[in-house]
Amino acid sequence: MKPSEELEAIAKQQGCCVEDLKFAQHMDSIDPIRPLRQDFHYPKMKDVKNTDLSIVNGEEDCVYFCGNSLGLCPKKTKEYMDIEIDKWSKIGVQGHTNGDLAWAHCDERIDKDMAKIVGGKEGEVAVMNGLTVNLHLLLISFYQPTKERHKILCEGKAFPSDHYAFESQIKLHGYDPATSLRLLEPREGEFTLRTEDIVKTIEEEGESIAVICLSGLQYYTGQYFDIPTITQAGQKQGCYVGWDLAHAAGNLPLYLHDWGVDFACWCSYKYLCGSAGTLAGFFLHDKYRNNNFPKLLGWWGHNMDTRFQMDNVMDLSPGAYGYRISNPPGFLCVPIKASLEVYNKTSMTELRTKSKLLTGYLEMLIKKQYGREETNNASTTGVYIDIFTPSDPEQRGAQLSLSFSICIQTVFKELEKRGVVCDKRYPRVIRVSPVPIYCSFQDVHRFMKYLYDSIQAAKDSTLKNDLYIPKGEDQL
Repeated sequence: MKPSEELEAIAKQQGCCVEDLKFAQHMDSIDPIRPLRQDFHYPKMKDVKNTDLSIVNGEEDCVYFCGNSLGLCPKKTKEYMDIEIDKWSKIGVQGHTNGDLAWAHCDERIDKDMAKIVGGKEGEVAVMNGLTVNLHLLLISFYQPTKERHKILCEGKAFPSDHYAFESQIKLHGYDPATSLRLLEPREGEFTLRTEDIVKTIEEEGESIAVICLSGLQYYTGQYFDIPTITQAGQKQGCYVGWDLAHAAGNLPLYLHDWGVDFACWCSYKYLCGSAGTLAGFFLHDKYRNNNFPKLLGWWGHNMDTRFQMDNVMDLSPGAYGYRISNPPGFLCVPIKASLEVYNKTSMTELRTKSKLLTGYLEMLIKKQYGREETNNASTTGVYIDIFTPSDPEQRGAQLSLSFSICIQTVFKELEKRGVVCDKRYPRVIRVSPVPIYCSFQDVHRFMKYLYDSIQAAKDSTLKNDLYIPKGEDQL
C-alpha cells in the first residue's frame, strides 16, 4: 500500500480529512517513537534566525526540516562534553586512558554502534577524519587507473566535494578528467537517473571504468539509488564500487556488508546528529581486510597491541582500522556518542516505517494544494510546486526537493520569517526533510500553513520583478 493510501485509510477511520489538524494529532498519538523528540534540543521560534515574532509565537517550536543539512543537538551532548572537559582539567594526559570515553580509544567506543547504522560487520567501520578526506583515502587504494581502465563513474550533479575529489585523483595519476570522469545524466526532460540507464552505461563502458562512486542518496534531488543492483552490475564488469552515504546514513536502512559494497564513506552531522563538521564514517568490506592496496599510513593505523613499542616497524591493523592516520579528537566523539545512544532506542527499520508515512504525508498535502496535475489549485493560486524527488517511496528517503513556479528566494525568506528552517539550492529548489527521529506529523501540518502564508506574502511582495523565474531558467 502506498503511503498516501495508508494515510487516507487512517483518516477515513478517524472520520476526518488528511488536511485536518485532528488527523496530524492522531498520527502523532500513535507514533511509537514520538518520545525520542524529547531527547533532542528542538529550537524555538524566538531563537532561530530571521523569524518575525509579530506573526508567530516565539515560544513555540520552530519547524525544523533541515536535518538533511545538520541534525539537531542531542540533549546528552552537553552532559557528556562537561565530563570530558572536567576530566581534562583534573587529570590531564591521563584522560587518554581513563573514563568511559578514554581519548585513546574513543573512536572504538562508538564505531560498533555506527556499524549498525550502515549494516557493517565489526572491523569494517571506522570513525575518523571528514567525509572527503575518507573518500580520498579510499580512492588512493581503489583508484589505480590503467591505460585500458581509467574512468571514474559518478552522477553529473554529484556533490561538489565529491566531484573535486574525483577530478584531483584523476589528475594525480596523470589522466584528464575530460576523458576519465564519466558523468551520468538523466534523460531529457527528467530530473533523476533511472537504474536501468545506470546499469546500461556500466555494461557498455565497464571495461574502461576503474571505480564507480555515486551518492547513496542524491543531495539535490533526494533520489535514493539502488545500491545493491548498481554494486553488482559494476563488480560484474570488474569495477570497484563505492558510495558516498552522507545523505543516506541514518536516513535509510543500509546493509553494506550483505550488499558486498567495496567501500563507503559518510558524514555524521546530517541525519546522525553528530554536530557540525564532526568525525565521519569509513567502510571497507571485510573481503579487503588484509589488502595490500596503496594507502597512506599513520601511527594510528598501527596495531594497538604493539603501537607503543615505537620501533617504526609497521604492524598494520586489519580492515578499516589500518586506514586510521591520526589519533581521534576526543571531544568530537562526544556528540556522536550522544546521538547514537538515541538511535539505539529504536531501529533503522522503525525509523524508515515512520519516515515513509511522514514524508508521504508532506508529499500528498503539497500535491493536493499545489500540484499541476492532481488539482486545479495551481490555476487559482497562480503557483504550482513540482517535486523533483521520486514519488516512489522506495526511491527516496526523508527529503523532498521542491521546485516553485515563483522565485524561491522570495518564498524562502517568507518561510524563514515564520520559523521554518529548511534550505535552498539554486537554481530552483527548496529542500525540506522531516527527519523521523524528531519531527512530527503536526510539524508537517504547520509547515503547510506557513508555506501557504509564505506564498501569499511572496505574491504580494513589492519585489514583483524578482518574483517569477525568467525564461530559460526553469531547468536544472
